[in-house]
Amino acid sequence: MDGEGGGAAAVHHNTRSPEDVFRDFRARRAGIVKALTTDVEKFYQMCDPEKENLCLYGLPNETWEVTLPAEEVPPELPEPALGINFARDGMIEKDWLSLVAVHSDAWLLSVAFYFGARFGFDKDARRRLFTMINNLPTVYEVVTGVAKKQSKAPNGSSKSSKSNSKPSKQTNSNSKPAKPAHPKEEEDRPGIPLWLLWGELCKRRVLDLL
Repeated sequence: MDGEGGGAAAVHHNTRSPEDVFRDFRARRAGIVKALTTDVEKFYQMCDPEKENLCLYGLPNETWEVTLPAEEVPPELPEPALGINFARDGMIEKDWLSLVAVHSDAWLLSVAFYFGARFGFDKDARRRLFTMINNLPTVYEVVTGVAKKQSKAPNGSSKSSKSNSKPSKQTNSNSKPAKPAHPKEEEDRPGIPLWLLWGELCKRRVLDLL
């Protein structure tokens, strides 16, 4: 693939196996992970809210690019989330990066299965492709540290199984039932969903430009 537009096809027409599409997926994913982790300071600076609608592209050479969306309509490949820069200064940095990661995961899947449809993958080929993809941590899991926690889960699960095997103490039938704790309204109330916050920020940005 040439880097033009951030999304020109890397998988050629004569390459039609799920393994080839997976290699393209893995390379694009590696580029996005790099943008949101090791290159995060550079990525943050490039996403200036004063610029036009910007997108984060993962490229098939394991690099990344922040640029405008493709002008071609319809685009050659599915496009990533548009306007990621608008929400940058209106959110906590880690929340903003997590939101970009979630949208990047969706984009990576859409590109992979776009190729699957384009190359006529049958049910078994699509399942094979999905299995290979699903064996990798998502970008979101890497960025938020969930992937590391999952890798340590087996040790913790063995301890919990031992604790669960201990017989529980019998409760006194005469004892009064414990009163249900009343959750604090401010602390336990769920926050505004990130996607809703992003949409609100983008709407404000558009209104400011009018």
